[in-house]
Amino acid sequence: MDRHPPPSAVSPPSPALVTADAARRLPRWVPWLLVVAYVLPGFWGRDPWRTEDLAAFAVMLDMRAGGPWLVPQVLGEAAATLAWLPYWLGAAAMAVWPEPAVWAARLPFIALLVLTLAATWYGTYRLARLPAAQPLRLAFGGEARPTDYARAVADGALLALVATLGLALLAHEATPTAAQLAFTALLFHTVAGGIPPAANEGGGRTWPSMLAWWVAAWGLALSGAPVLLLALSAAALIWWWRAGRRGAALGWAALGSVSAVAVAQLLAVGAGRATEWWVPRWTPWTHLSEWISLGRLLAWFWWPTALLALWALWRWRGRWREPHIGWPLSVVAIVLAATLLDGGDERTLLLSLPALAALAAFALPTLRRGVSALIDWFAVLFFSGAAVIIWIIWVAMQTGVPPKPAANVARLVPGFEASVEWSLLLPALLATVAWGGIIAWRVGRYAPALWKGLALSASGVTLNWLLLMTLWLPLLNYGMGQAPVSQRIAALAPPGSCVLVHGLDAARIAGLQYHGRLQVRRAGQPGGETCALLVVNPRDYPSLTRAVDLTAWTLRTEVPRLRENRERWLVFERKP
Repeated sequence: MDRHPPPSAVSPPSPALVTADAARRLPRWVPWLLVVAYVLPGFWGRDPWRTEDLAAFAVMLDMRAGGPWLVPQVLGEAAATLAWLPYWLGAAAMAVWPEPAVWAARLPFIALLVLTLAATWYGTYRLARLPAAQPLRLAFGGEARPTDYARAVADGALLALVATLGLALLAHEATPTAAQLAFTALLFHTVAGGIPPAANEGGGRTWPSMLAWWVAAWGLALSGAPVLLLALSAAALIWWWRAGRRGAALGWAALGSVSAVAVAQLLAVGAGRATEWWVPRWTPWTHLSEWISLGRLLAWFWWPTALLALWALWRWRGRWREPHIGWPLSVVAIVLAATLLDGGDERTLLLSLPALAALAAFALPTLRRGVSALIDWFAVLFFSGAAVIIWIIWVAMQTGVPPKPAANVARLVPGFEASVEWSLLLPALLATVAWGGIIAWRVGRYAPALWKGLALSASGVTLNWLLLMTLWLPLLNYGMGQAPVSQRIAALAPPGSCVLVHGLDAARIAGLQYHGRLQVRRAGQPGGETCALLVVNPRDYPSLTRAVDLTAWTLRTEVPRLRENRERWLVFERKP
């Protein structure tokens, strides 16, 4: 007996009304253009920035230099984020392609971001193929074919993901967070693809979905999120069971997740950090200011995708128990709960974006023409205004006009000298012209495609991200990286000598190693007897005497990172 009757027997009519013309597919050159215009900027040419990006790079450098691969560390001290696979990928890439080290370390993470985008598209496509997700049949025909409809909805999910403001920076880092995002998206796709069209049908070929599940589970666990993996796996198994999957499929999936968590826990025990994942960074959430801060984070981080997702939940409110709404909603709810347990960490919240984009995509078939036009005009005004601001400040950096933006840059980033780099200027000009062409296309014709409401938003985010990663890239590298202070200290060190450090975290150590080309040792550890300089964080100066004999050193200078009244490092010189 079929435990799950057809949707029409238990659910209200579908709120989606889609013609065949509206289900046109996104041109296939668009995803490839996204790879070039959205994925590559932020990886190519950008220095690793403070703090997590540089800290992860420091662990990769340590592994490449012969450090232990099973105990992630930086010069003998444990890595801030407990993970393995992301560090292994970066270190292995640098071993194969030593220079430039940053670009080599980022190659696997470019692939992971592409995996995130692809898994979101395919996961949404499989959900949109389910019977409960189909639009109403038109009385006189002309409705969209299921395949065309699913492709159009999946195209909308891809555009929604790119349009989400919170994705841009964190997804372009070579960090465990970026790896967690990719494997969360892969698990989302795997579960969606494993849901059979009807409860009395099988889930198709089992081994591809099991292979994808195991890859996602092991990737997520070894990237530092085994607890989240357990929660997502439990929800996924429930959805598979409700959809009619039984027996070996559920068992193999559960085994994949449990074995991944077990191995990750064994590695954590070996690293001396057995309880780290199981003690949440709990915030009591008893003060109004904490909730206001969380609300602000959600408002900008999920913008504009959350608005469409909420609209989808409202319009499909009678079908929350159907997988095309219930599964992505479950993922978003679990990640949001994990974010609360992590004290409102945006890096945890990032993992909700693929499922949130899928939810938002199911709002598109329910939008009226006027609402879609409103979204378009807001995108035109907002992103055009942001692009104009970026260009004005770039012109001010080059010419000093307008004077106020130029003065602000000089005040915030002292010592920065702007110059015209044609390799960065030309892509910015091309992107700006292309944005004008997209606006003209959207204003000059009526495009009934489902995804049209998000085309301008995704294009606008891509434009501004590319402008920031071209026009502003030298400024951002100077202000957010460690190159200036690292190079100042390197200029003080005698050629061929090493440098001792005390109180510097992994990010700052990586800056000295990469930008300063220095051999770095920790104070108090073997091998530092011949080092000529000692670099100290002033906050850790009281504990310096426990690490070195201060009578052998003399203070040479204080080096500011950027501004004199901010972070400063003490530089000691060994006495003759």
